[in-house]
Amino acid sequence: MRRRTKPYLIRASLRPDAEVDFDAYPFNIAAVRDVDQIDFHPNVTFFVGENGSGKSTVLEAIALALGFGPEGGTRNVRLQTVDSVSPLHQALRLARGTPQPRDGYFLRAESFFNIASYMDEIGLADSYGGSLHARSHGEAFMAVLLHKLRGDGLYLFDEPEAALSPNRQLAALRAIHDLVEAGSQFVIATHSPILLAYPHARIVLFDATGVSETAYEDTEHYAVTQDFLNHHARRVQQLLADDDGNQAGDDFQ
Repeated sequence: MRRRTKPYLIRASLRPDAEVDFDAYPFNIAAVRDVDQIDFHPNVTFFVGENGSGKSTVLEAIALALGFGPEGGTRNVRLQTVDSVSPLHQALRLARGTPQPRDGYFLRAESFFNIASYMDEIGLADSYGGSLHARSHGEAFMAVLLHKLRGDGLYLFDEPEAALSPNRQLAALRAIHDLVEAGSQFVIATHSPILLAYPHARIVLFDATGVSETAYEDTEHYAVTQDFLNHHARRVQQLLADDDGNQAGDDFQ
């Protein structure tokens, strides 16, 4: 089968005719105001940044602008158990390639339980290789990668590592690569230094100044993890020391 030409998603920006209040959420987030600086890699683009930096907010808005439901799944899933969607998707303009992808999925860690329940309710769990609730959280996430996604797709993942052990993150990295080779494009918000190691990916840093492209070795995820693994005993001692230089727990000895 001939693979479709990527990228399916090229660039995100705010519509020039959109009426937005830059003093109100989510437009008061620096990364949201800077969203027009995001160009997507044809294979994998990562969003990284501290909690609250806006990466999940932007990913959600992209998903909704593409026609996915707010809690995830395929475009056919219109599940919404909580009304917490930001208005960003209404102001977003997406530049897309041609032709459009044959497959698509929005995986959102925080609402995946609801998607699993919905699949059981409507009798479509077989498309995941069986009921997702009959598996551990991590096995259910892997079922999406290994059974649900067909290739030639555009896939948006929000913190997929949330349920995955380090070994499963490595397995997920391989599954992502297999899908990339099968004509797919990924946009992934993550804190995982394992997933971020995917070669030649574009890593977009969200911070207080906006968005910028960064290298893997320059991410906080890489630097902190490397430093901790190389000096874990010293770092734990420093972390657990009180302000007077005593280790926490000394008073109880």
